[in-house]
Amino acid sequence: MEKDSNQSRGIFSDISEINLREQLLVPDPHYLEGYMKMKAFTPARLGLWRCGPRYKTQSILRFRADHAAAQDSVFSYVSPDLIKEMRFIAIQTKCCSKDEYLTRPDLGRRFSKEYEEKIKRHITNRPKIQLVIGDGLSSAAIEANIKEIIPSIKQGLNYYGLDCAQHIFVKYCRVGVMDQVGELTNADVVCMLIGERPGLATAQSMSAYIAYKPTMGMPEMRRTVVSNIHAQGIPPVEAGAYISELLYKMLNYKKSGLDLKAAENRN
Repeated sequence: MEKDSNQSRGIFSDISEINLREQLLVPDPHYLEGYMKMKAFTPARLGLWRCGPRYKTQSILRFRADHAAAQDSVFSYVSPDLIKEMRFIAIQTKCCSKDEYLTRPDLGRRFSKEYEEKIKRHITNRPKIQLVIGDGLSSAAIEANIKEIIPSIKQGLNYYGLDCAQHIFVKYCRVGVMDQVGELTNADVVCMLIGERPGLATAQSMSAYIAYKPTMGMPEMRRTVVSNIHAQGIPPVEAGAYISELLYKMLNYKKSGLDLKAAENRN
């Protein structure tokens, strides 16, 4: 009755709050337990059923809602209040707008002279580990995960007697800009946390790209990547613990990417 009353007043529940792994629209399934077990292991849209040759209205509305969330995460911005609260050093690539960021990836990999100088002014101690946070293609990913993953990384580093004190936030950020950060700060290891391209499964997925002494123009094989960081993937706290272990290994082996894997295999 309450639901009908809400709908009569023009109030509807948020369809995006439904857990698709627990929803099955197939009427009278032959093997319900097996179907639900399969759905529990994947965010894929299984068991949507149909109305004639088309999807059911509920499935179409959920698809459009998830698509809208993905678009919003690309075109939105990380809250200035969050950047201030986390005490990030705020800088920006050569991009001046979202449109330019999306159409000119090259500009998202470089800083202007103004921001090069700002980095040099603030990072003067040649850190062992430099943490960089980039909005990337999903600002929602940063806002959803960053408050949990950074304390987890720092806690893990403290266990190894390490720390990462000052954190840089990069607006209009592409992964390659971490190489310039490495050259400007002379950090031993640069770890970039960046929002990934959103999909229909989630708009909050973040990745960590890590490299030992990154340099501009270096091959991608020198990066180590931890991807799928979000509540339904690798939880940010768990990811932070794993990243801190990787950072410790890179400092010990003085390698990253495929070189790090090869060094670990030899030992």
